[in-house]
Amino acid sequence: MWLGLIALLFGLVLGLWLPSVAVLPANLQQQLPNYLGLAILAAIDATLGAWRANMEGTYDVGVFLSGFFVNTIAAASLAYIGDLLGVNLALAAIVAFGTRIFNNLAAIRRIMLQRWRQKMSRVG
Repeated sequence: MWLGLIALLFGLVLGLWLPSVAVLPANLQQQLPNYLGLAILAAIDATLGAWRANMEGTYDVGVFLSGFFVNTIAAASLAYIGDLLGVNLALAAIVAFGTRIFNNLAAIRRIMLQRWRQKMSRVG
């Protein structure tokens, strides 16, 4: 839990400090929101996947961390290559992450509903 709070604080400080420093080239500053959007989608996908795996009893921290970083790097690389080619390849990553996010949400909802029904059948 502490590691998550430290990472959150580090991200907030870096996010508030980085734009004021303007150490990045101007063309990268213009493209940064696209890459950050993909990183946020990758984080949401990994988090929901870990939550689902935890609820199913198959959670593995190695799978979570590797999936988080590999998906983030792959999505950013795809977006960068698309920028070089003049094609919006980030859209492919957005569709893939969006599909996975909704699949994980549906699975989590089914698991929670099943657990709630089991709890209600024991009570009533």
